Amino acid sequence: MGMIMSQVIPRRRVLAGMAALGFAGLRSRTAGAAPEAAAHPLAERLAGYADRLRYSDLDAVTIEAVKSHLIDTLGCAVAAFDEKPVRICREVALAGGRGGATVIGTGARVSPDLAAFANGGAARYYDLNDVYVSRLTIHPSDTISACLALAETERASGRELITAIVLAYEINCRLLDAFDITTRGWDAPVFGLPAVALAAGKLMKLPPEKLIQAVNISINDHIPMIQTRVQTLSDWKGLAAAEAARNAVFAALLARGGLTGPAPIFEGRAGFFQQVSGPAEIDVGAFGRAGIAYRINACGMKPYPAVVWAQTAIDAAIAVAREAGGLDRIAAIEIAATRRGFQMTASEPEKWAPDTRETADHSMPYIAARAMFDGEITNESYSPEKLRDPRILAFMRKIAVKEDPALTAMQGDAVPTRVTAILDDGRRITRQVDDVPGFAGRPMQRGDVERKFRSNVGKRWPRERIQTLLDALWGLDQANDLVSLLGQLSA
Repeated sequence: MGMIMSQVIPRRRVLAGMAALGFAGLRSRTAGAAPEAAAHPLAERLAGYADRLRYSDLDAVTIEAVKSHLIDTLGCAVAAFDEKPVRICREVALAGGRGGATVIGTGARVSPDLAAFANGGAARYYDLNDVYVSRLTIHPSDTISACLALAETERASGRELITAIVLAYEINCRLLDAFDITTRGWDAPVFGLPAVALAAGKLMKLPPEKLIQAVNISINDHIPMIQTRVQTLSDWKGLAAAEAARNAVFAALLARGGLTGPAPIFEGRAGFFQQVSGPAEIDVGAFGRAGIAYRINACGMKPYPAVVWAQTAIDAAIAVAREAGGLDRIAAIEIAATRRGFQMTASEPEKWAPDTRETADHSMPYIAARAMFDGEITNESYSPEKLRDPRILAFMRKIAVKEDPALTAMQGDAVPTRVTAILDDGRRITRQVDDVPGFAGRPMQRGDVERKFRSNVGKRWPRERIQTLLDALWGLDQANDLVSLLGQLSA
């Protein structure tokens, strides 16, 4: 047997070797950071926030928002039950063995990470769940499936579930506020990793030192690429965040068992700031608490199953079509969008010839054309027959989309769009819509939430069952038996 030799390699040689392999600039960037950040890594500060958050810290408006977003998310999940990608994810989850978390629409329970994946994929499939608009946009309700799975498995109370959902939204949205990682090739579900890891850990009642490890483990090996959302979009568009939730739940389970992860995961020489996001200063002290609104209150709900950047275009296009008096009179359509709206919905050739549902519900020209022809956008707007409709394909050739810097400057919680039709006699009809009911500035009320929920689940469940479930969900803060409540979501 050969002799094994060992030696101590000086740190400067290690850094030089790493730089030679492409790890440029790996010397610690924390030396010049603020004293608090240098002394307390971000993972530690996030874990401290999670540990301190209590149900008693939440105001009535925030608690109502949680209930509304939970009901909306469950309705979206039930609506998509029969879709092929949703079925595939469900079958994979069910094949993983029994556990304590309900797979929505079935009488089966599986491990919490697999339930988070299957249920999260269903909730996201129609692109009808909620939205948060910042530098990027996310669907923060993608974290709810994980919270439900852990709450059921851990026999948490309704109030503990509500607190975990507020926490997941807060971490997810606040981190999104700090970065634009798409310019570096990464995808926004990365922020769901620490959000779900901390929410899951809180439901497990992990101490801060284990919450830190859940964050470390979740982030290190699960960074998603933005290829998910460019060119021809695939089934994975609606599953990337669900997969992040699955990984984050698993990371929290590992942390509970005592495993540790790479640290400092954000500030390290090869950590998140260095490799993925670029530098950032994140003031966790400014996160939601008494006197500071929680980010869930800045999240909107979609009235239409389409990318958020097209929500206002739908209303504008329908109004223009009605005033035109006949689509055959329209010679050309000009659509003015925000910069991000143009980039995400009209800047690629695939968006002008969508051949998948996933590409079509992110295509401004298709969505506008379909809305003008049908007077609405529904889940059926993306059927194969409608995507191949020669009338729509011909009409889309009349459409031009460009950025209007004035609209970009307006963008806040809303995504304004202006649609102009030029008629065959030269007359111009213009409608600009700055927001729609359900956006953060015009939140849905209980009646609106219930109407959307009924439209999503009404084909599957009788009216009495729907009302019983709604009553239970509106009373979530009084619930102590989530197993019984979630059992109402079985087949």
